[in-house]
Amino acid sequence: MATIEIKDIIKKENLVYGKTKILTDNIMHYCPGCSHGVTHKIVAEVIEELGIQDKTIGVSPVGCSVLAYNYLDIDWQQAAHGRAPALATATKRLMPDHYVFTYQGDGDLASIGAAEILHACNRGENITVIFVNNAIYGMTGGQMAPTTLLGMATATSPYGREVALHGYPLKITELIALLPGVAYVTRQSVQTPAAVRKAKKAIKKGFENQAKKIGTSFIEIVSTCSSGWKLSPVDSNRWMEEHMFKFYPLGDLKDSEKANEEDYKKYIE
Repeated sequence: MATIEIKDIIKKENLVYGKTKILTDNIMHYCPGCSHGVTHKIVAEVIEELGIQDKTIGVSPVGCSVLAYNYLDIDWQQAAHGRAPALATATKRLMPDHYVFTYQGDGDLASIGAAEILHACNRGENITVIFVNNAIYGMTGGQMAPTTLLGMATATSPYGREVALHGYPLKITELIALLPGVAYVTRQSVQTPAAVRKAKKAIKKGFENQAKKIGTSFIEIVSTCSSGWKLSPVDSNRWMEEHMFKFYPLGDLKDSEKANEEDYKKYIE
């Protein structure tokens, strides 16, 4: 009786999905249900599809994504907390033919790194920013973040966020969309196959824009934090859809193919 080997079954014409070679075989450290793993996967797929593995440099600061270099087989740099845009700026200016992106969480980008990201975007640095927003400090114990929703309980707001005590949630993406140096701003998610496809398309556009040299591309991924939220992965997705999407609606906020300097002249003439 003839032996059938797996290679005879999984032929190219029968292959439905193949893991991208950009992803390493290292086991991810993320909690079950975390959105980081899916986001890593689609970033890796985009890099492979564009054929830019040897010309891509990622910048990962402090936070849950601090070990991202273990999972994507590209060149990486480690930045201090919140300082990824500054490091990415220097890298891109020194190596303008490379694709440079930052991968940041909300506690990093919207808090300690708020000045860094706003000024990098205002300068129109030709980089791509991937902003993972789960409305909490996930790595350090579930503290309240700038993006934490009103009424949302965290380790440092156990009775829920209150305006009088904590101020309003920061819509950092909307602020960034107002800056003339930014060409593309979008907000996506990865909780369903359809959402993953849209997020991947947005990330791919963000990388392609670097070749066009039209300014900064900013992609927010509204995400879950099962551990920080004290919910199961399924309940986390449901909570995100019911609460996060109301305050952080999905879709494009800005998409400009024109030179940003020409847009800015409207305000100074």
